[in-house]
This record gives sequence, C-alpha cells and structure tokens, in this order.
Amino acid sequence: MNPTPEFGFGTQIRKSPYFDATVRWGANAFSVYNHMYIPRDFGDPEQNFWNLVTDAILCDVAVERQVEITGPDAARFVQMLTPRDLSRMAVGQCKYVLITNAEGGILNDPILLRLGETHFWLSLADSDILLWAQGVAVHAGMDVTIREPDVSPLQLQGPKSGVIMQALFGEAITDLRYYRLRELELDGIPLIVSRTGWSSELGYELYLRDGARGDALWEKIMAVGAPLGLKAGHTSSIRRIEGGMLSYHADADSDTNPFELGLDRLVNLDMEADFIGKAALRRIRDQGVRRLQVGLVIEGAPLQGPNTTFWPVLKDGVIVGKVTSAIHSPRLGRNIALAMVSAAHAAPGEAVEVAGASGRVAAKVVERPFYDPAKQLAVAQAPCAA
Repeated sequence: MNPTPEFGFGTQIRKSPYFDATVRWGANAFSVYNHMYIPRDFGDPEQNFWNLVTDAILCDVAVERQVEITGPDAARFVQMLTPRDLSRMAVGQCKYVLITNAEGGILNDPILLRLGETHFWLSLADSDILLWAQGVAVHAGMDVTIREPDVSPLQLQGPKSGVIMQALFGEAITDLRYYRLRELELDGIPLIVSRTGWSSELGYELYLRDGARGDALWEKIMAVGAPLGLKAGHTSSIRRIEGGMLSYHADADSDTNPFELGLDRLVNLDMEADFIGKAALRRIRDQGVRRLQVGLVIEGAPLQGPNTTFWPVLKDGVIVGKVTSAIHSPRLGRNIALAMVSAAHAAPGEAVEVAGASGRVAAKVVERPFYDPAKQLAVAQAPCAA
C-alpha cells in the first residue's frame, strides 16, 4: 500500500512572521492564500468555533496583504478602484469595499483603511490587487505610489477580545469604535489596531508594522490573553457562513457583480466621481440580474466539513445554481450554505435539491445571514475588565 502523499511548497510560498509561533501553539495544517501559508487547523474545527463564540481566538491572518497607496492623488486614485462612495471617509476610518473591473465584476472585497489624508491600505482577500492597482496607475495620470509594505495582521476575535485588548493596551482601547483604527505600540512593537475582523463577532485586527517582531507579538498577546480564555485558532468557516460573509474565489469572483450578492449599498452610481466599471454596473442595475446569492438549509446528516467543490442546486431535476460555501452549524443544529441560484428560484421558502457529497438531498432557500443579521455582536461596545 502506498504511503499517504505529502505536498510541499518552495520559497515562492511565503511564511508569515507568526508561522513558527502558530506551529508551537498547535497549528497542524495550512492552506495557501495570497501566496502565503495560512493556518487552517488547530485540531478540531468545531471546538475552534466554540472558542470563538464563547471566549476568544488569536488568528494568523498575515495573508491579508496590504496594498499601500500614497501620494497627492491617493484619495482620487482609491476612489477610482471602487464603486463605494469614499467622499466622507475620514482619517482613522475603515470601510468594507469592492474592487471592480471594467465589466463590473468583483476582483476583491478588501477592508480599506485610511491612515492619513494621502495614505491608504487595502487589506486584501485572496487575489493580486497589488498588480491590478499598479497596472491601473500606469495609465491613470495620477501622482501615486503603490507598494506592499511590511505589514502583517493578526485577528483577535470573540466576546472576550475587548477585555484582552484592555489588558494589553489599557482602558482607552475600549473607546475604539467599530470600523475605526488607531496607531499604537505594544512594548515598543509598532501597530495599527482596528475594530474589524472576519468573524461577525466582537473583534480587533492588529497590523504589525515590523515583521521581525512577529514571534514576540504573538507570545505577548497569548501570555496576557490565555489566563482570560484566549486560544490559538484559525478563521472559522462555521462562523463566517453563519454570518453570511463572503470568501473570495468561493462566493464571488470576477464574473460576479455586486447586485447578484445583494451588495447594492456598496455601489453609488450617482456620485460625480468616476470609477472602473461604472458604466457596466449602471447597465446591470437597469437590466436586472439573472441570478442571486441566497442562503440554503440543507437536509440530511450533519456535514463533516466544508464543501470542496461547487455542488449543483437543482429544481425539478434541472440545475439552477450552485452551492458556493456549505457547513454544519453546531449552534443552529443544521447544515447551512451560501449559494448562487437563478433569480426565478431565489425567493425564501423555495424548495430545491442539492447534489452534494452524499448524493441528492432536499434543501430550502432562506434569508441570510443565518445568525445575528444586524451584526449586533460585532458592533457592540467592548466590555471593560472587571
């Protein structure tokens, strides 16, 4: 019998400044995202979920690479990249934005951070927006500098994250509002700290600005946080699907437009500023879309893990869409999924079938997100330490 094959990567796949620390703290499987290793397993994905929603987890998300845009025309250039109106974006503010191409397709869905009047970061999902932005700049006729800085974020997420942050930075950190950022130091380690994260829970992201200090930063956070319930962990597919959060390349790609995802609020076609894809998105809005993202509840035995292929969605034996992300939620006690289906079959309550790993099973279209639709957990005021 042949031994189990092992797959390795060379130096073209980068390690984060926290890689060795995550291995010490239990990471035993990795994936590749933005040409970097990302921890995907600390032993039990369901326990990782419960750690997140009841206490707090620390996640290495250095794969969320930054595209830094500076220069006199930086604000005008960033607006050209996204259909979201940035005219009122203040220094110290973050925004969830879409980067669109000339056809209105989504190239990335990053968090935009404004560090200064002419200083921005795009904190990326999994695609090469650095190259896109540099290519656009060649022909934009604007005075901007675009590069990838030495910046590597960690996510501290969960209901106890506020108390842990207070223990690390003092009581003043509790005043940091949702989608705001602050420049801080932790024992001389330079950071940008934001009230953001990929979990739909109360949480923070700590952007390390000196890669040589990654191991020290991880250990300092764990030393303070572990007695308060902090666990090493990884981004939770269960929680992000419960929250209806997109995973780029799974739930969206360059052939997906914002209107199909119900993200009309991130598109302003009436603003004076021009942006890439404006004409196409206006045409799509006026003509309407042929498909929509929906939530599904899938019958059958609990899924043993997330889907690794796009499962067909069928109506009366005819394929009408595909499941893009599916998981079993132990909290909700059911299999839940995000799917892209024909607009004619997107109404809540629509009965369909899913051709999944265990064969064809019944499913029903439901509203999404599945849990905490108003994001009250993420937006809530951080608790103070006792």
